[in-house]
Amino acid sequence: MPTALITGASTGIGLELARVFAREGYALILVARNQKRLEQIAAELKPASVQVIAKDLSLPDAPQEIHRIAPNVDVLVNNAGFGVYGKFTGTSLSEELNMMQLNITVPVILTKLYLAGMLARRSGRILNVASTAAFQPGPLMSIYYATKAFLLSFSEAIGNELEGSGVTVTALCPGPTATEFQERSKIQNAALVKDRKIMDARTVAEAGYRALMAGKPVVIPGVMNKLLAQSIRVSPRSMVTKIVRKLQEEVH
Repeated sequence: MPTALITGASTGIGLELARVFAREGYALILVARNQKRLEQIAAELKPASVQVIAKDLSLPDAPQEIHRIAPNVDVLVNNAGFGVYGKFTGTSLSEELNMMQLNITVPVILTKLYLAGMLARRSGRILNVASTAAFQPGPLMSIYYATKAFLLSFSEAIGNELEGSGVTVTALCPGPTATEFQERSKIQNAALVKDRKIMDARTVAEAGYRALMAGKPVVIPGVMNKLLAQSIRVSPRSMVTKIVRKLQEEVH
């Protein structure tokens, strides 16, 4: 039975990915901070085989500890992450460093650790959950947008390096998605999401799974999200940045 390890598996896109992989016959290793919540999810997903690892991934040694507990997986899903909202001069440096640890450092370390086994078996898949935020600068969430740009660039680069190895890397780049992210990041009143119909996490997870299985390097769920990502590539950067700033500003 193939095994999938999913970080940030207790809510949102991570939880929906866990449900998809369970449906498709995978044994699961679910990682998040909340032990009780993970155990509830494991019970929900029966008869799927589910191992839970309660770890705070913002701690420096957490990725290595996870790898020691579960050294071999067929699929690695780097989903854990969060955002910080506000002007750079007014946000918390410690919170942003934790975000960078979770959004950038943890995926890099876990990818490095698990790739060795995948390459030895000449088989494996890696799904990195980025965002449409990866395609442009993000005033009022400057560091978050930059972390997702890193994750997209990293995914595409190593995916190219791994061609012919039997291992594929896919970057999942959803637009705004109905999860706890908005409240956690304090952007629920931003024009980008307030009173707008946004994609549900299950739809994003299904798109990510299909792209991963097909070995696609990048997937952007939703027609409008795809069009926006493409338009950004050909638009003046200064104009794009101003538009994003408007979308990030709070509306009341």
